Amino acid sequence: MSQAQIIGKIEKFQSWAYHVDMTPQSSKKSVAADVWRLMLDTAMAQFGRASGTLQRFGLTPGHMKLLMKIDEGDGRPMGSLAQAFQCDASTMTWLVDRLEERGLVERRMLPSDRRVKTVALTPAGVEMKSELMEEFYEPPAELLSLDRDALETLRSALAKVRDAAPPAAPTPDLTPVTEEAAAR
Repeated sequence: MSQAQIIGKIEKFQSWAYHVDMTPQSSKKSVAADVWRLMLDTAMAQFGRASGTLQRFGLTPGHMKLLMKIDEGDGRPMGSLAQAFQCDASTMTWLVDRLEERGLVERRMLPSDRRVKTVALTPAGVEMKSELMEEFYEPPAELLSLDRDALETLRSALAKVRDAAPPAAPTPDLTPVTEEAAAR
């Protein structure tokens, strides 16, 4: 095994890993673990590409995630964004502050409850989001090197995995409760 290294029960080659004990008779869970490992390895290999793109735009992964979660229009409540990011309100405030300083987002009042702040993309934010999406969704050469059948099979399998994932936490209903409704 000159080009491989054993790390725990993983046989690590230059760019991919297999369970040492993987055989055609391996359990479905073992095969799924290898697929997951390959997906993570692939994602991590692309992370450098994404980081370079973000650095060129002067953004962090947190900024990118926030830009992808909001749109033009009335925006999303800060609280629901913090919930979606699984972070506290102060972290979300910091992220929004940084993007607001760059003119990419703006805070607005929720028309139905002026106590609630929403965050919406500005025209510059819409343009930035569009540029980021265009670069991030450009397939890498490694993927383009696969034949059409392999791509269709991979797309179908990944869509099934995505669609089977539990839904994101629902956005809370921020419609103010009237005294009449509260009395019911």
